[in-house]
Amino acid sequence: MKKLSARRRHPLAALVVLLFALAATGGLYAAFAPAEKAQADSSSQSIQIEEGKKLYAVGCSSCHGLNGQGSSDAPTLVGVGSAAVDFQVGTGRMPAQQPGAQVPAKKVIYSQTQIDQLAAYVASLGPGPVIPTEKQYGSSSAADVAAGGELFRTNCSQCHNFAGKGGALTNGKYAPALDTTSPKHIYEAMQTGPQSMPAFPDSIMPEKQKQEIVAFVRHTAEAPTPGGMDLGSLGPVTEGLFGWIFGLGALIAIAIWIAAHTTKAKKS
Repeated sequence: MKKLSARRRHPLAALVVLLFALAATGGLYAAFAPAEKAQADSSSQSIQIEEGKKLYAVGCSSCHGLNGQGSSDAPTLVGVGSAAVDFQVGTGRMPAQQPGAQVPAKKVIYSQTQIDQLAAYVASLGPGPVIPTEKQYGSSSAADVAAGGELFRTNCSQCHNFAGKGGALTNGKYAPALDTTSPKHIYEAMQTGPQSMPAFPDSIMPEKQKQEIVAFVRHTAEAPTPGGMDLGSLGPVTEGLFGWIFGLGALIAIAIWIAAHTTKAKKS
């Protein structure tokens, strides 16, 4: 009887076995589930790169080279990153219609899905600035507009005008107006420095400051003009020019009309 009682299982043995089994199952799931997800993401990324490579071969390789190495007509794309592609193609600047001092924005010919595929392929050529998330450029609505205005006047107004209306540069180049530029593309332009514009990476201009600049630009673009025509928001320069050309011109025209209708003029 003593031997039988010694071999009898403890009442909690079944519970311990059950807990052990549950822990082992959870551990196995935690170990293998992320790997499956990462494998799926990797496969999706590979497909996107392949599709982007096909689009690149048709629409970009004639200028930028078959492998993005660049040519005498276009710069290399190695290391420009996905943000540069999203900006250039997303604003219609690329593909360019013809070479020139500066490529203007025009109608976008690719869908956003195709732009993402092109961006994925170019990003695979070398590391560079990545497309910002909506949380990054979309947070500008809560950013400090006044601080953004100070940053804009310090870093951007020399070319884009203090109100973001654009301005002329040398050798046929120009800084475009920012009135209709989306927050995403403004953020990407600061990241990548397109054409004559310098780049402002996070090491030089943190994410928060970029958001403040975007907030200021959008606020300025959407602000009403109580006085009527803003004349480029250039202040006394354009207002004085307007006064001289139209005001003085009108006075000269009236003086000529009066002189032509005097009695002496009629007799002669």
